[in-house]
Amino acid sequence: TNIGSILASVNPYKPIPGLYSVDAIDLYRQHRLGELPPHIFATANECYCCLWKRHDSQCVLISGESGAGKTESTKLLLKFLSAMSQTSLGAPVSEKSTRVEEAILES
Repeated sequence: TNIGSILASVNPYKPIPGLYSVDAIDLYRQHRLGELPPHIFATANECYCCLWKRHDSQCVLISGESGAGKTESTKLLLKFLSAMSQTSLGAPVSEKSTRVEEAILES
């Protein structure tokens, strides 16, 4: 659920098909926070918009207990931001995974 720009999420401990797909990235990048159901991509899109359109510095705090999914959430956030940066450079949707994204995710 969302509380303003805060996203409270629960790790389902199982994959949910399509939840973090390229189609989900495209859907959430086209909408503002609160227009679609709560999702980490909605939070990431809000950060991206504030960073580039308003030139506001951004910080994302990901918190939780051991095994709650903090590392996976961080990877998803970076995946979305990387896809957005590739889109802004004119790269096609199918080429959103780049060496830059891979280097960031591996770090």
